[in-house]
Amino acid sequence: MPSKTVDSLQDLYADELKDVYDAEKQIIEALPKMAQATTSDQLRQGFEMHLEQTRGHLERLQQILSRHGINPGNKKCVAMQGIIKEGDHAIKLKGDNAVRDAALIAAAQRVEHYEIAAYGTLRAFAKDLNHGDDMALLDQTLQEEGDTDKKLTKLAQKINQMALATQ
Repeated sequence: MPSKTVDSLQDLYADELKDVYDAEKQIIEALPKMAQATTSDQLRQGFEMHLEQTRGHLERLQQILSRHGINPGNKKCVAMQGIIKEGDHAIKLKGDNAVRDAALIAAAQRVEHYEIAAYGTLRAFAKDLNHGDDMALLDQTLQEEGDTDKKLTKLAQKINQMALATQ
């Protein structure tokens, strides 16, 4: 695949927006599978709630892309493909339910950490480019991603203890 040319921070911003747009679409496809794989009602509800939140993230990105006349096209977020592939591994694990749920949380947190990095970068670009309206939307999503990560951490503490009890 030929390298993409970016001659300005605005070009890079547009390219990164397209990348995270595809990442969110991939997450929307992956979350129902993760929700189905868990045995924890609390984790399932968390995945389902985050699915709805992720749809909102995609809508915000569509607003930003539209505002700048950017077509997301068919750019693929290769990083998210890899993270989701690891999540698929967690879904297919056999054995103790609590241990598998712990693996699902680990996979979900990898997704969240990637998104936190991506949205933090986009917010910084938006600030530098004086795109205040974009910055507000990106900041809202970044806050939600951070909140989701904290909820996953809290739930992991409980599920990890359950997984330890099976040893």
